[in-house]
Amino acid sequence: MGRETLLTLLLVLFGGAVLQPFALLPCRTSAAASARVAEQRAWQQLVTPVLAMLIVAALLCGWALREPDPVRARFDHGMLIGASLPFAVLSLRAVLRAAWALWGEPVELPICTVGLLRPRIVFDPHFARTLDEAQIDAALEHERAHARHRDPLRIWLAQWATDLQWPWPAARRRFDAWLELLEHARDEEARRHGAAGIDLAAAVVATARRAQAAPRAPYAAGAQAALLGDARSLARRVERLLAPLTDDGEAPRRAAAGTRTVLAQVAVLLAGALLVGAFYGNAVLHPFLLWTWRV
Repeated sequence: MGRETLLTLLLVLFGGAVLQPFALLPCRTSAAASARVAEQRAWQQLVTPVLAMLIVAALLCGWALREPDPVRARFDHGMLIGASLPFAVLSLRAVLRAAWALWGEPVELPICTVGLLRPRIVFDPHFARTLDEAQIDAALEHERAHARHRDPLRIWLAQWATDLQWPWPAARRRFDAWLELLEHARDEEARRHGAAGIDLAAAVVATARRAQAAPRAPYAAGAQAALLGDARSLARRVERLLAPLTDDGEAPRRAAAGTRTVLAQVAVLLAGALLVGAFYGNAVLHPFLLWTWRV
């Protein structure tokens, strides 16, 4: 079999086999006072299963770098393809749903941030006339926070990662928890930039009322981040917005530093996995391939 074909099958098989147990991890809520820190922790919970899959992929890619083409090891092709098929179907479902989120017709909302690479704010002028100037400024500041952090792209990636973990409900709970904390974090950022909590709360409630009549597609939010949270989180958002802002201003810098540290650690981990796969991949994979042939 060709090296690239075998690598693809192994990526689907081992990646899916590693991803599914991690998808069962429970959703843990954060007790952080800062919504930005809590959102960051929830994001890490959300992507941890995908990170485990990426480590396996790096190991396999390292093995493929030193494997001759075609692969000369004897193994049962049909058994390997059959074992990979369930994970391949699951991956195809996630890809199709991600594509639908990109190219499907977006849900019409009064105000939202759209665009994966170049986020922009869409504000219905008819809706704007129902708000006063302070509420408009607060809503726009919230959406600018979404744009600064490229949240439409992050939401799209989070939905894709959650679909890869289907059908386990814990994955969906992690996504929903992160999405709520994302809105809280952007509310805090908007308030730090001068938006009054009471004005932003009024804009949130007005957006919720206006959006009740809008059609809700099941998977259309992948390319947009809206001021509106879901119905379950609305009361908690308003209560938080009306409470005094407890963030001391240092939390964003700590969160940014933590993000850089985590990214550096992930890069080192993936590079290490690539090297391990290059030097020791044959010792693991060739016995496995031989086992499939004997079975």
